[in-house]
Amino acid sequence: MNIGVFCGIDWASDHHDIAVVDGEGALLARARIDDDAPGLQQLLDLLTAHGDSAEAPIPVAIETSRGLLVACLRATGRPVYAINPMAAARYRDRYTVARKKSDHLDAMVLANILRTDMPTHRPLPADSELAQATAVLARAQQDAVWDRTQAGNKLRSHLNGYFPGFPAAVGHHREGLCHPVARAVLAAAPTPEEAAKLTRARLRTLVKKAGRKRGIETEADRLHASLRTLQMRQLPLVERAMGLQTLALLRQLEAACSSAEELAVAAAESFEKHPDAEIITSFPGLGSLTGARVLAEIGDDRARFADAKSLKAYAGAAPITRASGKSVAVLARRVKNQRLAAVGYVWVFATLTASPGAKAHYDRRRDDGERHTAAQRNLFNRQCHEVNAAAAKSSPAPRWMVLALQAAVP
Repeated sequence: MNIGVFCGIDWASDHHDIAVVDGEGALLARARIDDDAPGLQQLLDLLTAHGDSAEAPIPVAIETSRGLLVACLRATGRPVYAINPMAAARYRDRYTVARKKSDHLDAMVLANILRTDMPTHRPLPADSELAQATAVLARAQQDAVWDRTQAGNKLRSHLNGYFPGFPAAVGHHREGLCHPVARAVLAAAPTPEEAAKLTRARLRTLVKKAGRKRGIETEADRLHASLRTLQMRQLPLVERAMGLQTLALLRQLEAACSSAEELAVAAAESFEKHPDAEIITSFPGLGSLTGARVLAEIGDDRARFADAKSLKAYAGAAPITRASGKSVAVLARRVKNQRLAAVGYVWVFATLTASPGAKAHYDRRRDDGERHTAAQRNLFNRQCHEVNAAAAKSSPAPRWMVLALQAAVP
């Protein structure tokens, strides 16, 4: 690495400001490039003119870890540091007390962050191409799940305003309104009036169309009775208008459900091709999809985290301690990887059914008076210590997953 020259990039949607400084902080070059291939070539030529090479690349600081510019810079093999915008704003006060701000100044600040405090910042990991592809699919699937939940909540709230009997009729399904049967019936009868006219034969057809293979008669009879339950109603014209709005909301839910299902299959297939898949899924409670989410956030760069503590902080598991004099406060860490924290909760919850020992330990904690969250957290900490001790005697490969276990504490 060329530690005598540093580059800062102030990122924007259509252009980027570049600043190159030396080890003393003197400005060597500045430029504004477009967000396209010629702009990237202009940046690479600028870095080459100041000593950049494959053996000694110039480190680059930028306020984002996404985008084509970052991907292309990472592909060149140079270290790229994604600086949190909040941290960069604090650094800016070191260079100007007048609170002025400009794109060039921001690029200068980013370059000087590397010049003065490079050891305190982490470069973007050198993940393999397959790990990056899995991350794209796993994150997209998680986004689709969140979109599905949001769309389902909006639809449920709307139905409660004029058709409260329908959520109650499909409430026995774990997926609720997202269940294929619920979506098929609602599409055919979006109002109480239309739902009450559905015959058993029509309901059997809808249940079969939704993919149900067994208990079709029972499900059709149950829906037939539930949809005729007495309930409060809107005025007829208002009810029909709200039914049309339901169909619009249902289309959004259908799209979110389809996206989540298709991306889940794609993410699992990509994950299972990765060499670490067998190690990851060997841990209780981790399947192909949750394993893909863990791989997406941890990556396969073994040198990314120095120890378990840094990874726990990244996942938001490590608390924040604020001490001043005799006052000491321990607070939850809110700045964290939300995706890793989310999959951590699912992981631990699944362990309760996948491991009899884990379930027994959880039950003991609950019997001692702890609430669900506290008992779950204690179980996970206990699990981390046991896996850590076992992995210390094993090959180096599972050590990465030990760090992942310790990081994902909710």
